[in-house]
Amino acid sequence: MISIVDDDESVREATKGLVRSLGYGAATFASAEEFLESDRLRETSCLITDVQMPGIDGVELQKRLLADGHRLPIIFITAFPEQRIRDHVLARGAFGLLSKPFSEESLIGCLDRALHAADRPMQQ
Repeated sequence: MISIVDDDESVREATKGLVRSLGYGAATFASAEEFLESDRLRETSCLITDVQMPGIDGVELQKRLLADGHRLPIIFITAFPEQRIRDHVLARGAFGLLSKPFSEESLIGCLDRALHAADRPMQQ
C-alpha cells in the first residue's frame, strides 16, 4: 500500500491514479493528521507526502514517524523546492524530493528505489 498525503485534492488523485496504474494499492489523505490517525500506517510500504501543508507539514510528519520508530520509505513532493529542506529530508532517509509539477518518470524512479530498499533489511 502506498499512502499519499497532500492537501491538494487534484495532486492526491493524480498521484493515486499513477500509483494504481503501476499495480500498487493506494490510500489518500488530506492531511498528515488524517494519515497518523488512520489504520493505514502499518500497511504503508511507502509514503508520498507534500512538504507544505496546514497543520503538521511533511517535514514534521517525517520527524514524528522516525521518533515513533516507523522507518517507512518517504518521497516528498513540493511546489516550493528549497535546498535546505531537500538536504534535511534526504539526510533523514527520504528517497527523493520532487518539485511540482513532477514527471511520472521521476516519481516512478523514486518509488522503485524506495520499494526495493524496503525489501532489504535496514542497516543499523
